Amino acid sequence: MEAMTPTDLPFAEWLPRQRWYAGRNQRLTEVSAAAVTALREDLELVLLDVHYADGDAERYQVPVLWADGEHADLPGASTIGTVRGRTAYDALYDSAAARHLLELCAAGATRGAVAFGAEPGVELPVGAAPRLTGVEQSNTSVVFGDQAILKVFRRVNTGINPDIELNRVLGNAGNRHVARLLASFETTWDGQPCPLGMVTAFAAGAAEGWALATAAATRRYTDAEDGDFTETSFRLGQAVSSVHAALAAELGTASGVFAVDSALARLDSACAAVPELLPYQSTIADIFKSVAGQSIVVQRVHGDLHLGQVLRTPSSWLVIDFEGEPGAPLEERRRPDSPLRDVAGMLRSYEYAASQPLVGRDDQDFAAALDWSGQGRGAFCDGYADVAGFDPRQAGPVLAAYELDKAVYETAYEARYRTDWLPIPLRSIATLTGTAPPD
Repeated sequence: MEAMTPTDLPFAEWLPRQRWYAGRNQRLTEVSAAAVTALREDLELVLLDVHYADGDAERYQVPVLWADGEHADLPGASTIGTVRGRTAYDALYDSAAARHLLELCAAGATRGAVAFGAEPGVELPVGAAPRLTGVEQSNTSVVFGDQAILKVFRRVNTGINPDIELNRVLGNAGNRHVARLLASFETTWDGQPCPLGMVTAFAAGAAEGWALATAAATRRYTDAEDGDFTETSFRLGQAVSSVHAALAAELGTASGVFAVDSALARLDSACAAVPELLPYQSTIADIFKSVAGQSIVVQRVHGDLHLGQVLRTPSSWLVIDFEGEPGAPLEERRRPDSPLRDVAGMLRSYEYAASQPLVGRDDQDFAAALDWSGQGRGAFCDGYADVAGFDPRQAGPVLAAYELDKAVYETAYEARYRTDWLPIPLRSIATLTGTAPPD
């Protein structure tokens, strides 16, 4: 097969239509093929360098399946383009191509500069039927039967991927609140490791925490049920605390401080973009500065924890997606931080779950939302303390600083993407700063 180039296929038109593409708000100027690895005669693993008008660049991974003419079994969304009578597709939409990736992992194969491998003692379910999931924003996943899930990283970077790293550490430690790592694959980039994907055990019959929470919150606003979520939240707090304890035991702890300068920089940036945040700026800055220099325990943490990053199985809670903030460099995502950052992210998520059913409604009952979220937040902290022996609410100003840092980030995000949701973080900021809420 001929080597392909950006002129062969219309990646510049196809990429912006993909949900995992992060450059929608930038002007794309060029797409170049950084590497093309043949996995079999009709299947290539392509790494694309995407260049923007402001000088930024990103690297994306696209497994490409070639077919002579139209592939009737694949949806239109998978079609990249046609060149000289051959059509290229996003290979993850094709069951046989997705299964081939799993087979390469099972065989411990090497194709060009790409190395595949299973974890010791693991037998991968290569005979199970694959199905593409449609829930992730920054990656693409394929489930094999009810046994395994293959996650392909779309935007790739050099370094150690924390999702692979921490799942491996926690699995080896026997922690029951994570899905066992089964396999992974990677390449190299400028002499550094470049992780491309991973396989973990699939949690059959699991429900996402966000879906469970918003359903309970919705019931809170009806006469059908009371929407109690406290017992479930208590168990979730126990699970998160167990994961933190295992990470501390396996990877150690250190003394650190709240990153005041970074928080102030995020605050300045958010205030420049969101005028509604300006009345709170000085108070938020004072709260950040009030904890400057205060010694806190830091360790490896999840880094982007919320109700969408946990699954409720019939027997327990699972914490998933340890990759951290997808837009940050891998080394930054691996930086030790206080477990309070994870706790704060979860507490913020409770307020979102409580308020989400009210977005766009005329009969917005924010008092009821605060009551529901307050009960859930309290139960989560109770469960956390039950395992840790330390109630995160005892951290007081430091926990508030982490919550505010997260809420500031949320205001910028909502102002940019979901303006109807902007009152949610603004009301929380008003509460956390002790100032009047917005009209």
